[in-house]
Amino acid sequence: MHVLPIPPDLRALPTPCLLLDEARMGRNIDRLRGRLRTAGVGFSPHLKTARCLEVARRLMTGPHGPATVATLGEAEAAAAGGITRLTYAVGIAPDKLERVTVLRRRGTDIAVLLDSVEQARAVAAAGDPADPVPALVEIDCDGHRSGVRPGDADLLAAIARALTPGGRLGGVLTHAGESYEARGRAALEAAAENERRSVVLAADVLRQAGQACPVVSVGSTPTAHFAKSFEGVTEVRAGAFVFFDLVQAGIGVCGLEDIALSVLATVIGRNREKGRVIVDAGWTALSSDRGTATQAVDRGFGLVCDASGRLLPGLTVTALNQEHGLVTGPGAGPWGGPDFPIGTRLRILPSHACATAAQHDRYHVIDAAGAVVAEWPRFGGW
Repeated sequence: MHVLPIPPDLRALPTPCLLLDEARMGRNIDRLRGRLRTAGVGFSPHLKTARCLEVARRLMTGPHGPATVATLGEAEAAAAGGITRLTYAVGIAPDKLERVTVLRRRGTDIAVLLDSVEQARAVAAAGDPADPVPALVEIDCDGHRSGVRPGDADLLAAIARALTPGGRLGGVLTHAGESYEARGRAALEAAAENERRSVVLAADVLRQAGQACPVVSVGSTPTAHFAKSFEGVTEVRAGAFVFFDLVQAGIGVCGLEDIALSVLATVIGRNREKGRVIVDAGWTALSSDRGTATQAVDRGFGLVCDASGRLLPGLTVTALNQEHGLVTGPGAGPWGGPDFPIGTRLRILPSHACATAAQHDRYHVIDAAGAVVAEWPRFGGW
């Protein structure tokens, strides 16, 4: 197979490094934002995938938010960049509430997440009664991880009552984690409807108990793209869609041509007898996430493209060491793929965009021709 020449800008980049195709990212954003706009539902994009102010500004519907974060480190970095309407969508630990109240005193309207009376009491004690901390009750819509069952009226009411005086009920939030196991349109639509129905039920239960419940929040990349109705929902949260990845392609949410993120790597060795090529991108560059291992087609630790981004059929990163990635072709036996000289540049599509991006401190932004047009720093921390 003929391998296309390396764009000149990519020759100068140290490897491994993270490439972001700006045009693909833009199409991904436009696709979901357009869908939600047509449905008339709000959008609070999850920043945990991108962790980048430049990307966040393209994701959000307003200059200051709303947006969702997965760590207080993300919240603090976002707030420093002018994003001041935030949801911290991981269950609150009492020792983190001081950082939440500091953010609020500095002008950031940040809400927290909880699913127990104990957490609610901690919020009540830590918050300022003059500016109570808004708390969203996490709803367990599918037994995936955590949260209150949507019909548990006693627990929902007890949590709401326990929030005063330093907190207040902001609403309910759920995440259809089991949607990642759904396959096919019908299953994805069913997961989305179950997510919607569960959180709307919880909101109704609270309202019947006399509690205001202004926010009704759902969110996962698969359900955001396959929901047939958002009736009763006030906002959608999603994050992985901004780049997409091999997991999302395996679910059926996107095509391989939609994946905007890749890791640029260099061929540093060949072992034809064992049928593999070695690149300088190990788990420190790609992550050790094997999200496609349970899917119908296992993509290993990533699919291999040439430096122009053209997929090289049959080539997969099948094993990783800390700084080494092993690329193999289809089947066993001697190497039957392209004859990559030492120094060849390759691009690897990630299994899980969130995990791969987390290994890097910046994006090298490329245009449709593969030219590097910008460098965007990432933020992180807990």
